[in-house]
Amino acid sequence: MLLSSLIVSPRFILELCISTINCIFSSVFSKVCSWSRGACRATNSLVSDANSQSEQRADENVTTPTSVNYHFTRKCNYKCGFCFHTAKTSFVLPLEEAKRGLKLLKEAGMEKINFSGGEPFLHEKGDFLGKMVQYCKIDLQLPSVSIVSNGSMIKETWFQKYGDFLDILAVSCDSFDEETNQLIGRSQGRKSHIENLYKIRSWCQQYKVAFKINSVINSFNVHEDLTEQINQLNPVRWKVFQCLLIDGENAGETALREAEKFVISDLQFQEFLDRHSAVSCLVPESNEKV
Repeated sequence: MLLSSLIVSPRFILELCISTINCIFSSVFSKVCSWSRGACRATNSLVSDANSQSEQRADENVTTPTSVNYHFTRKCNYKCGFCFHTAKTSFVLPLEEAKRGLKLLKEAGMEKINFSGGEPFLHEKGDFLGKMVQYCKIDLQLPSVSIVSNGSMIKETWFQKYGDFLDILAVSCDSFDEETNQLIGRSQGRKSHIENLYKIRSWCQQYKVAFKINSVINSFNVHEDLTEQINQLNPVRWKVFQCLLIDGENAGETALREAEKFVISDLQFQEFLDRHSAVSCLVPESNEKV
């Protein structure tokens, strides 16, 4: 079975380590049993056929994580009301453990890695993230290394240090109206989210990093027309998501967010897409597709 995208948490990486060890022991045990049965060729033929079929079925059920989303932190400096990966814990896997998990994922077939959060540049002011990006590009030789960020913590010095190891940077922006961003929660103090976006666009161009924009369409921005600004920024891709409820994250009794007021209908989402149909880089992600 092939998964086009896999979301990875620190706990998953630890489980993958255990799973890999179990697979190694199972493989060795299988080979030892096969050698032992070699002395009994008469009965061994049927057993060998059965084992071959069993191994073939097992191979078909192996998950190949070709594209991985690693949400290594849940902490964030923004308070977006629809956030689906909230700060329920401050735990971050230590760097060497994270590298070990990433190496196991590469050995299991990973070709693309995307780092996200929370806000991935928040932990150690982006240095932790930079070291993982460098490790994936230099040591693991991954063809594609990317990041999704709200952009508020990114400095040019980060590009100077780690820009050569990053292929793609996606920045979240839901509106080009600062008041709307504040209503959504995509803001911090008096900092301008939009000014940061344009700065980052310039840095990506300067340091040869592909620039993308992610937008969550919700009840506060569903009637806006972002065509002019998106065309001006000219991202390689504008990914447009429909606001999604996830129980325990942004909906339900145990959730840290109450995103119900941000939800829009499928018809409203389609109307937004129709309004922006002339934007060639738009890639829609409806709730049904997600």
